[in-house]
Amino acid sequence: MQQAADFVAESEMLDSALDTTSGQGWDTVTQFKDWTLNDVMVHLHFWNGMVDLALRDPDNFARDSRDVMAAIQADGFRTTENARVSERGPALREAWRARYLDMGPRWAALDPKARVQWVGPEMSVRSAMTARQMETWAHGQEVFDCLGQQRQEQDRIRNIVMLGVNTFAWSFRVHGRDVPAQMPQLRLTGPSGDEWRYGEDAKNTITGTAVDFAQVVAQTRNVADTGLAVSGPVAAEWMSIAQCFAGGPETPPAAGQRHRQTRKNVT
Repeated sequence: MQQAADFVAESEMLDSALDTTSGQGWDTVTQFKDWTLNDVMVHLHFWNGMVDLALRDPDNFARDSRDVMAAIQADGFRTTENARVSERGPALREAWRARYLDMGPRWAALDPKARVQWVGPEMSVRSAMTARQMETWAHGQEVFDCLGQQRQEQDRIRNIVMLGVNTFAWSFRVHGRDVPAQMPQLRLTGPSGDEWRYGEDAKNTITGTAVDFAQVVAQTRNVADTGLAVSGPVAAEWMSIAQCFAGGPETPPAAGQRHRQTRKNVT
């Protein structure tokens, strides 16, 4: 299952960015909801563990996930996750890395169509791995931005593009809007230079890089801060509310809010 290898590769890319972080630098605040670098890595580590628990022990996952979601409703993500992960800084990085390196080969050997429980509807193990890659890539963006680093993108980002395509209708529904009859026509250029095309509505078009599109659907950038060329009312509306992840409706960052900072090291 290629998606498992892509998840590990995305995690390794993020791990390499953390080489410049030490000491109190782990408490540096990112541009994402005032989360610190520690908060971001706790989030990724915790939910990697939850999806692996769903695979290994569905009964315990069902119990634990109920408790977790109730706590999130009461206290929010950051408080809930930080209460359940004890490591911080280098120890957190080590625990996170050990977990994803352990998960990758085991998940790669599974039937991609096998089903696994989740906090929402159950999903295929392929979808579970794609979701973990997307989370790692999306939350990794605030780490790269905070550290002033440019991520070297690879064509595995196509998995995240496909999530964006597949959640076209969801993006409208979760925001309480009518779903357009057709998805805009996409013409996206992958990091390798290959062109990827999706959609039928030639009156509404989105053209540009796959990275820019993925940033918009994962809400790591406002569409105005990308190079996407957006034409037509449906395309414009979609890019203003696109959301390739589950949960309640989320507001994309304001124009100029998320960007690569000049900081090089945090210590």
